[in-house]
Amino acid sequence: MSGGKARSPAIAAAIIFLGFTLLFLVMPSIVLWLSQFSPWLAAGFGALAVLSFFLIFWLRARHQRGRDQN
Repeated sequence: MSGGKARSPAIAAAIIFLGFTLLFLVMPSIVLWLSQFSPWLAAGFGALAVLSFFLIFWLRARHQRGRDQN
């Protein structure tokens, strides 16, 4: 790999990391606001936010594996 191809995974990972950092910084406020309506809604949002962190990397790994096999 050379040039942009070598930096592409690092840039993608940095963008994903920054996006989730921002999400996790505001998540307590969102969960507290949602808990006014329903504690189940707040718990569901928190669980989805945490699971989406792992889901995005799992999907990215699947995409990379599929791209490498071709």
